[in-house]
Amino acid sequence: MGTVFDNPVFIAAVAAGTIAQILKVIITLATEKRLALGRFFETGGMPSSHSAAVTALSVGIGMKYGWNSALFAISAVFGYIVMYDAAGVRQAAGKHAELINELVVELEHLLNDGFQPKTLKTLLGHTLPQVFIGASLGILVALLVMQKYAALAMV
Repeated sequence: MGTVFDNPVFIAAVAAGTIAQILKVIITLATEKRLALGRFFETGGMPSSHSAAVTALSVGIGMKYGWNSALFAISAVFGYIVMYDAAGVRQAAGKHAELINELVVELEHLLNDGFQPKTLKTLLGHTLPQVFIGASLGILVALLVMQKYAALAMV
């Protein structure tokens, strides 16, 4: 009986998502010259870890069970929905949050002294390049992990 660590498809998906989150910290360090370890736990930004994980999942399933399998079809549709949501709905929600935050600042003088609104999170979704880079990362990680497990199985 195997463990979850014997499942290369699972390993590929988790590794791709984790690598994407680590890259967010590195990219923030390179572009903003600050170490923001909290970026590891945040959504949004470059690259999309959601896209990386679901793409690695789909590629791993395609390689293991076949590109014409029902499992691949399910994972590919699931991945499409996740990436569409990341670049569409969550991106729009982030823009709405920005606008609401600006309105709160502008109308602050009208608010009661006891009411202190919390700033809404604005980095929720992804741009198309962030989704594309995340998906590309997912493909690369899945190919590497699946190849490594295939080589180990031959030994």
